Amino acid sequence: MKNSARMALIAVAALGLFGAGCAKKKVAAVTPPAPQQAVEAPRQTPAAQPARSTPAPQQATTSIPRSNMPTAAEKARIEQLLARIEDAYFDYNQHTLRPDAIKALQADSTELRDIISQYPDYKLTIEGHCDERGSEAYNLALGDARAKAAQDYLVGVGISKNQLNVLSYGKDKPVCEEHDEACWAKNRRIHIVATK
Repeated sequence: MKNSARMALIAVAALGLFGAGCAKKKVAAVTPPAPQQAVEAPRQTPAAQPARSTPAPQQATTSIPRSNMPTAAEKARIEQLLARIEDAYFDYNQHTLRPDAIKALQADSTELRDIISQYPDYKLTIEGHCDERGSEAYNLALGDARAKAAQDYLVGVGISKNQLNVLSYGKDKPVCEEHDEACWAKNRRIHIVATK
């Protein structure tokens, strides 16, 4: 009887151990669903994010981008300014700006800068001119140097160099065709025009 009681006790203990082992397996089987719930929660968050970001594109479409070119009215205003800016004149065989040339450029250049700085695609051309004396090649180089001197001045005022083209006509486009110093002095100049 002692043996059968001992055997019964061993059987009960074995069943207890066996049952405890099964219980652990059941607990382990219950654990995996918890991460599935955590994985499902992030899936819902991205679905909610597009709904929040939807108003931003609507706001972007309501604002109209500013043009890089002036309107017809602003172009007319620029043309008026360019007409008021006097040609800058140079001494014989020189390309440095004289004080009267600086004064001519200074008069309306800041207003011109304020307008065209708003339109980066709008460009001006600074034309360099010479009198009839000297070779064609020499006068083309001198006219270019004069235009670049004016360009440097205007860049110093704040006009973007990207908006200022230079073009030398040398002695090919005189404003005066007499053959004396008074006429030659009128031809040694720079002239600013809107680029077409």
